[in-house]
Amino acid sequence: MADTSFLRSLALAGLLVLALVPARAATTKPLPRAQRHEYRHEIDQAEEAWRAAILKGNAPALDSLLADDYTGITAKGAIQTKEQAVSNLKSGSFQLTNLTISDRKVRVYGETAVVTSVAELTGSQKDADVSGRYRYTRVYVRNPAGQWKIVSFEASRIQESSEHK
Repeated sequence: MADTSFLRSLALAGLLVLALVPARAATTKPLPRAQRHEYRHEIDQAEEAWRAAILKGNAPALDSLLADDYTGITAKGAIQTKEQAVSNLKSGSFQLTNLTISDRKVRVYGETAVVTSVAELTGSQKDADVSGRYRYTRVYVRNPAGQWKIVSFEASRIQESSEHK
């Protein structure tokens, strides 16, 4: 039987993504190919800036990437605000020594972009080991100044076959 808290989290994440995609994205004409390519490139750069900020413990860089109303959902299902994410990085309670990203897919919907990837990481949070493989979704929204801001993030730990019951 499936874990109901996992299914609830998955349903919540789906609703959150739907709520964040502007209604006009579905009704406006698609972006020109060159614009989509440029936006994907900008998102790839933002993803690398996020990776570097996390690995270097650079709280100001993380702060500049996150929207003021950012909401993160950790692999354990905890909700995290922008202030909490930046504070955890600044205090050192969240530290990564390795972060390898693979299988990145960037989809652009008007002024919104959805990124899915696999992250293999080594690190700790509040002295608990968080090393492992995770699949994550990150949602960006382009603000009126043309900056991409992370508005949502959710991670799920990938269970290896030896971890299944």
